[in-house]
Amino acid sequence: MSGSAPPLDLNAPEIGFLDRAWKRVSGLWRDMASTVSREDGPDLAERMRACLSARGGEVSARSRAAGLAQEYLARSPEERLEFLRTLAQFDSDLEVVQAAMRRVNDADSPAERAVAKAALRRSLEPPRIRLLSQFATIPDGVKLLVDLRADLLRHSREDALLRALDADLRSLLASWFDLGFLELRRIDWSSPASLLEKLVGYEAVHRIRTWRDLKNRLDSDRRCYAFFHPRMPDEPLIFVEVALVKGLAGSVQDLLDEKAPVLDPLKADTAIFYSINNCQRGLDGISFGNFLIKRVVALLQDEFHNISNFSTLSPIPGYRKWLDKAVAEQGSDLLTEDEAETLVAALPGTPDAFAAFTALLGQRNPLADPLARAAEAPLARLCARYLITEASADGKRAKDPVAHFHLSNGARIERLNWRGDVSDKGIRESLGFMVNYLYDPARIEEHHEAYVGEGRRAATPALRRLAQAG
Repeated sequence: MSGSAPPLDLNAPEIGFLDRAWKRVSGLWRDMASTVSREDGPDLAERMRACLSARGGEVSARSRAAGLAQEYLARSPEERLEFLRTLAQFDSDLEVVQAAMRRVNDADSPAERAVAKAALRRSLEPPRIRLLSQFATIPDGVKLLVDLRADLLRHSREDALLRALDADLRSLLASWFDLGFLELRRIDWSSPASLLEKLVGYEAVHRIRTWRDLKNRLDSDRRCYAFFHPRMPDEPLIFVEVALVKGLAGSVQDLLDEKAPVLDPLKADTAIFYSINNCQRGLDGISFGNFLIKRVVALLQDEFHNISNFSTLSPIPGYRKWLDKAVAEQGSDLLTEDEAETLVAALPGTPDAFAAFTALLGQRNPLADPLARAAEAPLARLCARYLITEASADGKRAKDPVAHFHLSNGARIERLNWRGDVSDKGIRESLGFMVNYLYDPARIEEHHEAYVGEGRRAATPALRRLAQAG
């Protein structure tokens, strides 16, 4: 679909653009911090207190914040953990909070109680929130906080104080990254090279291997859209890759074939969302994906009146793990009589169908085995069961994370695709299965409400029957 291109070193772009960006920002912070007297001393907690005191005015406070940011960036991972723990210690003053609570309890009128409750809310706000907000005022400070939270998430699970710091930072980021502040932009081959490098580095679903592969994904019959924040204008937050095709796509290898002819977009009838990537680990828990898909559907409807179907070609990352557990727990009961007979017939001299089935699953590439064709029926049935009936611990959410994402966004489970992804990753995670989730603009809200409110999963009748068979 595009001309020849040199091989792409996947590591070099990511390291290159990160290094260049942080060197530039580090220089800015160092210049700002140099305007502050070193009288604050070397003690980290003392420097944080000086930053909070705003001694010398707001300009000095920002300069101190820049100095702390530059120091954080220069630290090793272990030293950053010390920085985070020091920051987390700037919590609410318990005595002040208790005094504010007493004033609420002692209030004599609704108006007096309202004033007391407002004071209580202020007393509960820990000083670390003000320090985090000061970081946001320096150049690229918002990006610093996003990356700082990514570091924080690696340690907060086992540290209650860090979890409290994470809750504060997540709340700040959720308000700053409200959908109303985000800009949806199309990325194409004419986009800045630095942005294309980031696209390569952030693609985690289907790895971009060469420049020709990248150009292929940005050709005239493709679209790529990303959300950006005004304080991080060169950093995509999340992006989606779309192929304009005829009919539902069933193989990601065919979809990404660089030698396939380019389709006239005006002849396409289906938009396939085949890769959605969250780019910023520090924004985990702050969802943009549902808004992104709906916005892109609306854009494509405006641009192409010939496109009437909006679907994904999605991985099923949890299927193989679930299947291995089901095999261990349920044994031969996992197969129906008809499936067992088919497997035995396909492998003469082997009376134990379940043993043959488990031996197949134990291979590095089960799809290469002649028995795989006979195993397609039970594997497809079990995959449908996994997607449609298996639930997470709460009993409502789909067990598969990608299924949960699309179902909560209002999609319908439309079709299973055998050998949809025959890459090593596809075989390792889902035995090559992929699934189409269909987004029907007229029924998105209906499906969303049914799933979120009642746990009901929209699926075609054929797939529902398949999941309930056996």
